[in-house]
Amino acid sequence: MSNPLQHTIEALAKEKGLEPDVIIAAIEDAVLAASRKYYKSNEDLRTKFNAETGEVELFAVRQIVNEVTDSETEISLEEAQELYGAEAEVDMRIEFPKATDVLGRIAAQTAKQVIFQKVREAERENIYAEYCDRVGEVINGLVKRFESGDVIVEMGWVEALLPRKEQSRVENYTAGDRVRAVIKEVNRVAKGPQITLSRTDPALLIKLFDQEVPEIYDGTVQIRGAVREAGDRAKVAVFSRERDVDPVGACVGMKGTRVQSIIRELRGEKIDIVEWSDDPVVLVTNAISPARVQRVTVIDEAEKVMEVVVEDRQLSLAIGKKGQNVRLAAKLTGWKIDIKSEEEKRREVEAQFEGFDAERAQADIAAALLSLRGFDEGMWQTLQDSSLNTAEPLIHLATQELEQILGISDELAKAIQKVALDTVSARRPAEALDALFGSGPDQVETPVDGGETPASASSDTISETPEAATSEVAADQTDIKSENVVDPITVDTSTSETVEKQEPSK
Repeated sequence: MSNPLQHTIEALAKEKGLEPDVIIAAIEDAVLAASRKYYKSNEDLRTKFNAETGEVELFAVRQIVNEVTDSETEISLEEAQELYGAEAEVDMRIEFPKATDVLGRIAAQTAKQVIFQKVREAERENIYAEYCDRVGEVINGLVKRFESGDVIVEMGWVEALLPRKEQSRVENYTAGDRVRAVIKEVNRVAKGPQITLSRTDPALLIKLFDQEVPEIYDGTVQIRGAVREAGDRAKVAVFSRERDVDPVGACVGMKGTRVQSIIRELRGEKIDIVEWSDDPVVLVTNAISPARVQRVTVIDEAEKVMEVVVEDRQLSLAIGKKGQNVRLAAKLTGWKIDIKSEEEKRREVEAQFEGFDAERAQADIAAALLSLRGFDEGMWQTLQDSSLNTAEPLIHLATQELEQILGISDELAKAIQKVALDTVSARRPAEALDALFGSGPDQVETPVDGGETPASASSDTISETPEAATSEVAADQTDIKSENVVDPITVDTSTSETVEKQEPSK
């Protein structure tokens, strides 16, 4: 055990973190490969390391047989008994020493390569066995060097790789910096580091909370989900197993001390901590924070589609920068989220009702016309092709044009327009009068019998004005009358002059 080779083996084993027997086996394999390359025979060669002399002994093994068929691997019973006496029996194996000092430079180089290869393989197997069960664990290391944007991190005697895609965009490193990262994967690769680290994986955020929050460490508070866009924002859903423990408050800490330490570690990444709920509506409502949600509707439970309505001024906050907030909320909850403002939802509902009214109006006019004598489905199809399948275009269309389009008599054309007018009047009498007399909704008729047109807003206008505006109009009218201001205007039809009439103040 005091020979130089034995000391070298022990030093190498300690440096690589291997057992000395692994190094010895690698040397034996190396000498065996070099011997086969030198002797170039079919002999069954074996090697054995002699710990006392520090040399590797080489043997050619032959089997004792009654009749020899291969002289390189077999020996006859008679020859064996001549060498070893009566102890030699059939099927026994005899080792014949062979010289190793005749191995040349090429054989020695081959042995060297085999030793290095075997040591590397043993080292990789050792690393894999040590770290394969530690995936998801947070480790500390030092930045050793850079390779094409990737960072090589030194963890004791092991090197790990922090790829560019696993680095936060707001972080920069220099040689010698301390790095805390999570082990993402461990593999058996032929070249390069076997351990891959990550600074963007949500597992890093979960482990940091586990280290900073005692309630999470002892299992009182559980993290049900975590999503990140590294360097910008993260969302964490937490759940308390005890009713008296507030999960969000436990993670935030007194004056935010707990979460602030995690934010510093992640270089200022914003973290939203929300309470987990088994009810998807409540969970989505919480996940959209900091925006306040007005109502949530499940659109398709099978496809997990949900519609969220927020206030108009909260829409941009709910969506987030470049859709970041709603995107993280969707990842956290597992639901597709469609966010709309109250104004957008109101317009959508109004459009749906208008569509229903249009379909109903078209059905009413179709039923009324088809019941008219002389009118058939072919004429109705012609009206549809001409975009005359509603009452209003039929009323305003000239009778001669209608006759030409349908190829009908003047009497039937007038009957069709009368049916259209009756349909409109049954649905909206005011519009029917406008269509009959040709006055639009914005036209104002001038009184011809000395009637008076008030200067204040009409009843229709007041009825459509919100309550606040209505009260203001009423107050203005009271002020006008209290100050004896000229109110009504009368038109003298005989002279076509306007005469102002002043009412006494009440």
